[in-house]
Amino acid sequence: MDVNRICNFNAGPAALPEPVLQELQANILSFQTCCMSILEISHRSSDFDAVINDAVARTKRLLGIGEDYHVLFLQGGASLQFAMIPMNFLTEDRKADYINTGTWSTKAIKEAEIQKKNFTVAASSEDRNFAYIPKNFSFTPDATYVHITSNNTIKGTQWAKLPDTGSVPLVADMSSDFMCRPIDMSRFGMIYVGAQKNIGPAGVCMVVVRDDMLKLIPDGLPTMLDYRTHVEKNSMYNTPPCFAIYTVQLVLKWLEETIGGLGEMEKINLKKADTLYSAFDESNFYNGTADRDSRSLMNVTFRLPDEDLEKRFIAEAAQNGLGGLKGHRSVGGCRASIYNATTVESVEKLVSFMKDFEKKNQ
Repeated sequence: MDVNRICNFNAGPAALPEPVLQELQANILSFQTCCMSILEISHRSSDFDAVINDAVARTKRLLGIGEDYHVLFLQGGASLQFAMIPMNFLTEDRKADYINTGTWSTKAIKEAEIQKKNFTVAASSEDRNFAYIPKNFSFTPDATYVHITSNNTIKGTQWAKLPDTGSVPLVADMSSDFMCRPIDMSRFGMIYVGAQKNIGPAGVCMVVVRDDMLKLIPDGLPTMLDYRTHVEKNSMYNTPPCFAIYTVQLVLKWLEETIGGLGEMEKINLKKADTLYSAFDESNFYNGTADRDSRSLMNVTFRLPDEDLEKRFIAEAAQNGLGGLKGHRSVGGCRASIYNATTVESVEKLVSFMKDFEKKNQ
């Protein structure tokens, strides 16, 4: 690979593991034995069948789930799922709870509201500009599901411990922390993931949905917006984004065979996060924006003493091979996204630069 590649801290599309990029490069002209590019092969071919079926199998092994869960590859990103979830699971006699922890939770709530579905906001951290994960909830006992956003890319917060919803299944947007650590899948009726942050490129959304959730879906939905359509056709009712799915398959292979599973991935992610957060905690120059007990392992948000310094920090970081450190346009500041593919060495290089920048500008 090009030795001049930057340390990529972009929030999404985000870093991919270099071994994955190398394998993609090798298969651009001719994929395995089919004498065509991976970009050219038919989604109806046995070659692509092998790709998508392997991706499904690896997902199930990594998550520790069985045949009662279905792995789907859909288009429209997590944003389409905001609308599909209430459309599929909430009829006139059903209700849901939502927990609002930031921008993406707010967007999910809006889509349920547009459809005039019956739901309650069971908790929110909006009172402090979403700087924390709520601890007090008011759940509806007979809710069909409780919706959470497991990690908040813009505000830099993450659920360290899942809320206790009793027998009510969780439905979670895990776009930005999927497979960063082991999770108890028995708690979830469904998870959905925009791939471009932690498991692949833009263009595909993974959905993992349990059988009992599928049984709730009413008849009469538009065909493409009915999860059962995609379960029955193995995500190939229409032409899927083959290249994006192939990339996801390679990332899953890397997680399983190179990293050694989600337990090992969590150890690496904890080391990266501890290294970076320690730099804040030892400094009066950098200030993290999330409460300590709500800090994200994936998106580290921080501010400098003033905006001019932040602009200089981002510019000089880029000159030193550290890219993607500008905060989301809605909040400003700085953000380092340290997803699975971001290496420990990249984080150490960032911390070294931060210390040098602080010395020069105090």
